[in-house]
Amino acid sequence: MPPASSADDIKLQSSFEAVKKRLESPELSSRLTQPLAFWALPSDRRLPIAFLPIPLSQILATPFHQLSATAGIGRKKMESLVILLVRATKDDPNAYPLLSSDPSIPSSATATPEADSSSSFDPTHVSELVWKKWRDTVARHNVGKEKLGRLAPSLRQIPTVIWETPLEFYLDKSLGSMRQLKTHGEKRVRVVLEVFHTVHHILTKVNADSGLSIRVAPRFVSSIENWIMQAKVSDTPISHAALAENLAIPIINQLEIDAGATVSGLVEGRLGVRATLQNVREQSRKMGVTRARVYQLLEECSRVMAVRWPEGRRQLDELAQRMDELYSPADAANLIGNLRELLFPFKYAAVADHLIASPASMPASEKR
Repeated sequence: MPPASSADDIKLQSSFEAVKKRLESPELSSRLTQPLAFWALPSDRRLPIAFLPIPLSQILATPFHQLSATAGIGRKKMESLVILLVRATKDDPNAYPLLSSDPSIPSSATATPEADSSSSFDPTHVSELVWKKWRDTVARHNVGKEKLGRLAPSLRQIPTVIWETPLEFYLDKSLGSMRQLKTHGEKRVRVVLEVFHTVHHILTKVNADSGLSIRVAPRFVSSIENWIMQAKVSDTPISHAALAENLAIPIINQLEIDAGATVSGLVEGRLGVRATLQNVREQSRKMGVTRARVYQLLEECSRVMAVRWPEGRRQLDELAQRMDELYSPADAANLIGNLRELLFPFKYAAVADHLIASPASMPASEKR
């Protein structure tokens, strides 16, 4: 590569001095303790690797000519350094103008897609600064107890061992430290980032100190619970069609997202919704598998609902009670009963717990 002209070097140094002056202003002093890597993105190229772990204060205290003389740092890497320093001056972590007015900075680097945009999500555009902003939102609105699996786009994207992991587990972790965790490969990390990204955009405009709050829950849960609330105060018996449309089908659709088409298809057959009613024996013959395998697949329903809709058991119990009071049709009663059994099966205690203790094993005080 031909050596850079002295004019280009002067322009680049001028850009460095200008951004240095901005960063040394009192209002930005808190940022100087952060390493340069804090403003780097996974999609960045030609990063000045030697400078990434160094705090901004140390970089700014080093003369430009000394920085440019660092081993492995050429003119392109110095351009990248200036770009990262410009990012550090921005209040909005997604506003990354890369000195487009400066001919010393390539025009291809004048805009960075907004990782913080509510309309899209790209994990390669998430910097440590953006990640910190998302974590701060979760902490400020006290939603750290929410479980990762409850808010994930699909449970099929994350291993079951972290379904129950609360968001607060990640609040003290940088992107680098999170990627070093077990079971947190790039696909898993993407899910974590997407959950935090979504929560941030739901809550970012909500005043945490106001008298109002927003409940963060899966969309299907909100629609189902709103319908159940209306159904419980109505004096009209609930029909099978209404129950299927407003309760069973939204749940089946969610199960397809979280457990796959095979499981959701089995559920349709077991409930007789959008399919002919089938028992397990018929389903096992149709699939060419054992009944034990069918039961194993259907168990996924309760595992999914335990994470997605833990309040569901109580909600369905109350709805079933109201349906009894209204003398709802038998087919509707059967449907709600099958749903309860499928999604929230009753956990029987051990048989030994139900045995009556023999007189010999009873305390003396109870023998009288």
